[in-house]
Amino acid sequence: MPATAMFSKFKSSGQTQCPTETNPIGQFFEIGKQVASAGPELVWKIHDAYRKSDGKECSVFIFEKRCAEKLHKPKRKETVTEILRGSVRQLERYRHPKILHVLHAIEECAETLAFATEPVYASLANILAYQESTINHGGIHQGIGHGQQTQQRPANAREYNFLDLEYKYGILQITEALSFLHYSGHMLHRNVCPGSILITKRGTWKLAGLEFIERVNDVDGVEPIPCQPWTSRLPKMAQPNLDFTAPETQTQSICSILSDMYSLGMVICAIFNNGRPLIQANNSTSAYLKQMELLDDQVRNLIPRIPVPLQEATTRLVSKDTRQRPTAQLLTLIKYFSDPALHALQFLDVINMKDPTQKSHFYRIALKDALPYIPKKMWYQTVWPCLQQEMRTQEVLAAVLQSVLYFVQEASTDEYKSIILPSLRNVFSAPKTVQATVTLLENLHVILEKTPREEIRTEILPMLYNAFESTTIQVQSAALLAVTNVVDYLDDSAIRRMILPKTKAIYEKNQTDSKLVSNVLCCVERILDRLDKSQIIDEVLPLLYEIRLSDPQITLRVVHIYRLMLTDKKYGLSVNLMATKVMPSLLPQTVNPSLNLEQFTILLEVLQEMLDQIDRNQRNKLKLDNLSLPSPERHRPLRHQYSSDNMHVPPFNIPNLRIEQRKTSSAEDMARKNSTGGVLGSWWFGGSPSSPDSNFLRVVNAFPNRRLSDNTLMTPKIRVAPSCASSPGGTPGGGLPIRRHSSIGPQERRGSTVNLSPPTGTIGYNSYRDGSSLSVPSSYLARSMIGGSMPNTSSSVPFLVSSSMQSIRSRRPSAVFGGSQGSQGLLQQLGSGMVRLTSSSQQPINSRTMSSSSVRKCPSLNITFS
Repeated sequence: MPATAMFSKFKSSGQTQCPTETNPIGQFFEIGKQVASAGPELVWKIHDAYRKSDGKECSVFIFEKRCAEKLHKPKRKETVTEILRGSVRQLERYRHPKILHVLHAIEECAETLAFATEPVYASLANILAYQESTINHGGIHQGIGHGQQTQQRPANAREYNFLDLEYKYGILQITEALSFLHYSGHMLHRNVCPGSILITKRGTWKLAGLEFIERVNDVDGVEPIPCQPWTSRLPKMAQPNLDFTAPETQTQSICSILSDMYSLGMVICAIFNNGRPLIQANNSTSAYLKQMELLDDQVRNLIPRIPVPLQEATTRLVSKDTRQRPTAQLLTLIKYFSDPALHALQFLDVINMKDPTQKSHFYRIALKDALPYIPKKMWYQTVWPCLQQEMRTQEVLAAVLQSVLYFVQEASTDEYKSIILPSLRNVFSAPKTVQATVTLLENLHVILEKTPREEIRTEILPMLYNAFESTTIQVQSAALLAVTNVVDYLDDSAIRRMILPKTKAIYEKNQTDSKLVSNVLCCVERILDRLDKSQIIDEVLPLLYEIRLSDPQITLRVVHIYRLMLTDKKYGLSVNLMATKVMPSLLPQTVNPSLNLEQFTILLEVLQEMLDQIDRNQRNKLKLDNLSLPSPERHRPLRHQYSSDNMHVPPFNIPNLRIEQRKTSSAEDMARKNSTGGVLGSWWFGGSPSSPDSNFLRVVNAFPNRRLSDNTLMTPKIRVAPSCASSPGGTPGGGLPIRRHSSIGPQERRGSTVNLSPPTGTIGYNSYRDGSSLSVPSSYLARSMIGGSMPNTSSSVPFLVSSSMQSIRSRRPSAVFGGSQGSQGLLQQLGSGMVRLTSSSQQPINSRTMSSSSVRKCPSLNITFS
């Protein structure tokens, strides 16, 4: 804080004359308003001040001699002044972290005494007096100080509330101060009371008020020494506080170090009794003795308010029997003070007496572990001033930053801006050790989260950019890690123009350092979204090709980057690059024995994804070029998949047609069995029943124009009369549709009255062109209806295949065909050549075979028509 601003803050308004103006101490300190009071009868007035030479904050204690003018005897007035003057000299003599530290020796003038100390918040008497007056609904306490002083007490002392840890910490500090006086100084304080205990602005309790100290036995301080009891013949300002005086002092005129322990016990009772002491004698010895008789009962009533670990010690401290009281050394060992947070605060009190190694260990481990258990109020009162001071020391800066960063993380935005950031600015700009720089960079994201945007650009990012230029690998590695954490705070231009080039430069200089290469890849992966496509193709991909993939972690980093590039075309990872650059560099790693199963799986998945993209791209490209390339199944080599075995024809069901189980005899045997022989039959089919294939040879010889396909047994095309107009292949007009034979022209159509269930005997044909008739064995008819050429039909006639005949039943009876049209249609099924026979070689048609309902089955196909 600037000196002028602090001075204007310290100056109290409405004061016509300041008593410090005549004291020489004003030459060294700028003195502000009064904030507290202390000492016997609270005669010392405590003012805020700062030292003119260096601006250091402090407190100035002033005693106005006119306060003793009411003492009628001048000798008494001089006695009070001498006692107060001597107390300051004693404070300068005994230097201890728990004893108030004097910055400037006492200065005296005709009106005042004054001296300067470390910054003081208030005395314990100030705070306890306000607590008591609050409990008493505004009543003025009569035992600790004058009502005038209570009314003059400033707001900061009146409104102060202690935390449980503050009580514990404060009692321990006063105990340690007494232990130092008793065993190191061999001195007896004699006036341990709230007026002699001062609370510094760091929250530390300090022992002062050495106006009445006495030297004790150097060999054994427990041995009593004679002392002056409290008497009304001396001024109150020149005597210890009667309410906290040990009973042996008042009744036997003796005292020892155990007398101080009794006084400490009474202070503890006052703390947990809302600031009210157990004995309130009001400077009356008789009242003191009467209340002393009731002390045990008051202690028993108060004990439940005291923390359990402290109850036994308090009861023994205020015992009338000195042998029951513990010494200061013993009191520090009780369980109540066994607290890690308390130990950390204790270490901070003596941190200036420790060497850098001890400091570093404490800041790095002990304090960081204890901070979660220290109330936030004490962070900024007790802990932060120490950290702030140590941040100026390069030797321990790296360790101190560990605790500072915890402060940053837990602080509110306002606390960070007003308390922490001003000290961090100096750290950012000042030279730092390697370890301190690494600590800052590794935790840079914690700092940026609270820092205003404008200060990020001006104060913090320059430190990050400079770290890339460092010649130390640790700093470079930390800078790369910092980018991965704070990339959201960086501009695109900074990433493209500064971060990426500097990252590549670090890699080129340290290609053999696997840890640094891993950090480079982490940085690249993190900034990939912020780069242009051209930068990725020209700078990032060549970097990935060059990296040696022997280390599994580096391999995995590279694979992760490629996987990210595969998610979007904006990264520019084309199929050509995959096939020619990326996959050739990754494939050897599939047999790398250093990869574990998980790493190998990730690598293989990325390679397969690349292969799939190449497959899709090339296949689409070849299709555009009118080329056909079978598609391989995933994870197995290419093979032909479009063979006839894999073709599936949807079944076609003919209504009213039932297909039965095929007979054990073949179609040829059945036809031969039913044949009647005859001239045409024996000539046509041959004489040997054991050689059915020879029939086809005879046909070829007899009909040289017949096609080879007509000699092959094939499934015929069958028309089934529909049961209704909606049946497939049916016509609303009734009757079978027109069928065209394959041997006639496409424009020539003829009607068909062929019976789909041929009789087992021979069939006669009438009016065959020249009027002759032809007798054909029924076996041939069956064969001709099954084999022969595939007749061409109209599109409305379904094509009957064996795979589609399932559970079909026909309702229409067989049709009788006759006449020239019928015989001609039958001959058209027998072959493509025309057969002319004379009427003499024909046999009459058996009229019994023409019955329309005489035959119900087709034995060669096992088809039954109902």
